[in-house]
Amino acid sequence: MDSSRPTVAELVAERWGDHRAGMWFEGRTVSQHRVAAGAAARAALLADLLPQGAPPHLGVLLDNVPEYPMWLGAAALARAAVAGINPTRRGPELARDILHTECRILVTEPAHLPLLDGLDLPGVRLLVTGTDTYTELLAPYTGARPDGSRAAPSDRLLLCFTSGSTGAPKATIVTQGRLAAAGHALAEHFAVRRDDVHYICMPMFHGNAVIADWAPALAAGAATALRRRFSASGFLPDVRASGATYFTYVGRAVQYVLATPARPDDHDNPLRTGFGTEAGPVDAAAFERRFGVRLVEGYGSSEGGAAVRRTPGTPPGAVGRAAPGDDLAVVDPATGEECPAAVFDTDGRLLNGGDAIGELVNRGTCAFEGYWRNPEAEAARRRPGRAGTGGDWYWTGDLFYRDADGFLFFAGRTEDRLRVDSENLAAAAIEHILARYRGAAAVAVYAVPDPVAGDQVMAALAPPDGAAPFDPLAFAEFLLAQPDLGTKMAPRFVRIVDRMPVTATNKIHRVELRRAGFRCPGPVWWRPPGESAYRPLREQDTRALLAQYRAHGRAELLDGYG
Repeated sequence: MDSSRPTVAELVAERWGDHRAGMWFEGRTVSQHRVAAGAAARAALLADLLPQGAPPHLGVLLDNVPEYPMWLGAAALARAAVAGINPTRRGPELARDILHTECRILVTEPAHLPLLDGLDLPGVRLLVTGTDTYTELLAPYTGARPDGSRAAPSDRLLLCFTSGSTGAPKATIVTQGRLAAAGHALAEHFAVRRDDVHYICMPMFHGNAVIADWAPALAAGAATALRRRFSASGFLPDVRASGATYFTYVGRAVQYVLATPARPDDHDNPLRTGFGTEAGPVDAAAFERRFGVRLVEGYGSSEGGAAVRRTPGTPPGAVGRAAPGDDLAVVDPATGEECPAAVFDTDGRLLNGGDAIGELVNRGTCAFEGYWRNPEAEAARRRPGRAGTGGDWYWTGDLFYRDADGFLFFAGRTEDRLRVDSENLAAAAIEHILARYRGAAAVAVYAVPDPVAGDQVMAALAPPDGAAPFDPLAFAEFLLAQPDLGTKMAPRFVRIVDRMPVTATNKIHRVELRRAGFRCPGPVWWRPPGESAYRPLREQDTRALLAQYRAHGRAELLDGYG
């Protein structure tokens, strides 16, 4: 593998004349050559359509269809940038994403046209794939040949929106050089071969699918298989039909696959590796047992500010160590001082979470290339560390702790930190424990304000299909049997949901859960102070709690907590 090619455009152009299988979609396969030719035609069209003097940006509002990677390749060849537009956004929020990234062209499909009804998008030209007009517009350019020589590593290629679950999405800048380097690094790390097939079932408007799935396939000359939208029931049939050997995941996707009915032949599949985040050790082990496929948990983000890689000897529950070139530390955000190493008891319980949990920072050079037109968000990411260290650090916004050997453990987002009775807790650590409960197919842990001070722990549980009603006594007994569940970790409130609310990238929508708190639809169980048993939270209980909040001047915290 030649890692000297510095741009995505050169990688796209290299596939010209390569007649091996290049892309699988809904039972049909096209060659690498056809994919490169499609990108070249769209690049030539793009060069004629983009107005002079404006940022060369186009929005792509598509499902995971063959047009999507072709437009990514086209943008690379034309030295333009793609803003992946999230089709779950609506109305003014959707218009804001398109206009904020200064898209002059918006590529979409007929199924998404209703999303644009009534939106004021001045200066934006619409290209609707699958229509006669689109075919006629593209026809004069079908003989174009890809030329990767004009692109530069510094050319913007992606404007990748963050999830937006904690505020307005930010558009992360990703250049051709950075994406090509990421593709080469992951292809080398996972020993991707030319005959591999990368299954892209996560949405391509999100960085995970493009950076961790499409880019390494492109760098290695491997094929891709596309799923229009993630489907748990369609996962294994797609993998078998396409011959997929690698896939990526985020959020609860792995849980959804595990929730499908098990079959005796689940091991009969070509997959070697799954790479992603937030599966958790319990589900990762269950996935490997059922499908014979090892899941590799990693840590990284579209921003590229820090990366953690799993290495040999990584202990259970840890993500890994800092990737080569990163100077990562877990620091107290108030002081900038490095947190002490985690201390565990014989059962693996974290004994010094209040001291050991801090924000992960990169004190060295990082790949973060900024946000589009958002200096305030950039300043929050790049800011000085401890006085006297010199230079800015990259602040990830994520909580971690590390053991004495330098292995890093993910503890959630900074907004997922809980402070219960003056003790700092991490939502992710509690979730990993509650995930062992057989009565829950999905678990989310989050803070609700305490009537007097700090927080209380609240958990949302989504039961498996066909499960018996929630049994409060069985749940309480389960908690008592967990050796690594600290005394402050047991949930005060338990909400039962039919299905966990998630973002478009299958991450739990924690802001929605926190804002609802215990005044939410559906059954809620709670443990009154001093009691060990759970009982239903009734209207009179809620009234009494609200009176306590008002008495201590904390009632306003119940509105917009998150």
